[in-house]
Amino acid sequence: MSTSTATETPIASPATATPARSVVLAAFVTVVAWASAFLAIRELRDAFEPGALALGRLLVGGLALTVAVLVRRIWVRPSAREWGLVVVCGVAWFAVYNVALNAAEQRVDAGTAAMLVNVGPILIALLAGTLLGEGFPRWLLIGTGVAFAGAVLIGATTAERASSDIGGVLLCVVAAATWAIGVTAQKPVLRRLPALQVTAMACSIGAIACLPFAGQLAPAVASASGPALAGLLYLGLVPTALAFATWAYALSHMDAGRLGVTTYLVPPLTILAAWPLLGETPPPLALVGGLLALTGIAITRRG
Repeated sequence: MSTSTATETPIASPATATPARSVVLAAFVTVVAWASAFLAIRELRDAFEPGALALGRLLVGGLALTVAVLVRRIWVRPSAREWGLVVVCGVAWFAVYNVALNAAEQRVDAGTAAMLVNVGPILIALLAGTLLGEGFPRWLLIGTGVAFAGAVLIGATTAERASSDIGGVLLCVVAAATWAIGVTAQKPVLRRLPALQVTAMACSIGAIACLPFAGQLAPAVASASGPALAGLLYLGLVPTALAFATWAYALSHMDAGRLGVTTYLVPPLTILAAWPLLGETPPPLALVGGLLALTGIAITRRG
């Protein structure tokens, strides 16, 4: 009689070779969805407390991802080490990151928050180079520096409109750090487990970690307006379920450091989206910062 082990042949596993176009598309979907999340979180700050918003978002996202895993019948038994790494990813990136970001956007405008959180790609490149053996390629370091300069320029030109304070800045730094920790823990798991499964596991673990905020979420949902509830559902389905899944897919086929740099597109996209949606006209230098971010991403692709 045969027994099933952690090293059994996966039901579904990441492809060994994936067309570059699909990876680029996955990264693009992730970046656009995450940029929209900064706007949605800022818009919902009066309807939900930070912890309640994180819990609601993760419950919606976790349910959608679990249904997707069941429908596609994707499941590979994780080893004890893989479970541990997914728990780190779920608690750090899905739980702590979301609560910290939500709390930060109570104090900091969406564009500035996006810029501050994008310290994360630098931390990701450092952790991936040190812990994941990705090293420190010259063009990655140069491109990261150029892209970060673009993000700083965006932040500097929008600072006058920001209601930021030191507390909001520190919360954004916490979000950036936990994002980097989560990605570093997630990458090794994606070498064997399907991206969709890993995302569903991490999101569910994040929701469990946020359950202490259930007492805030229930009355907030009961008293929330229709648009607020729609915003919560959007956060759970698009920037969480969809975007985290496409991120994991791209990460399973790309170095963490290089993929992290693509998120420098988030601040300029956030600023541009706030133009028609919130009536905020981006300063000309913010657009220059966006071009710098694009240039930095292009540089990282050299070699």
